[in-house]
Amino acid sequence: MDFFRRIYRFYADGFRSMTIGRTLWLVIVIKLVVMFIIIRLLFMPDALGGLEGDDEKSETVRKNLTEDINCQCHCFLYGYNESVIHNPHTISEKSK
Repeated sequence: MDFFRRIYRFYADGFRSMTIGRTLWLVIVIKLVVMFIIIRLLFMPDALGGLEGDDEKSETVRKNLTEDINCQCHCFLYGYNESVIHNPHTISEKSK
């Protein structure tokens, strides 16, 4: 227990005696707030927000994940261009 108190006192005394360091920590905290809150709100919309219930949300996620995997597998196995194929069930000979 004394070990942890010494570590705490070491850091507490160090932060108390800082002058420029406090300003730098303030800048770091402001940057973190900007990165994790503001940028998340602007560039990461809630894609599942309009769906009702956990079942509908999980079904949507499952469907989107498996469609992407199916498309990638079809493109890899059969030589299709991935940019042409959006639905792996509608593959035609023209898209090869």
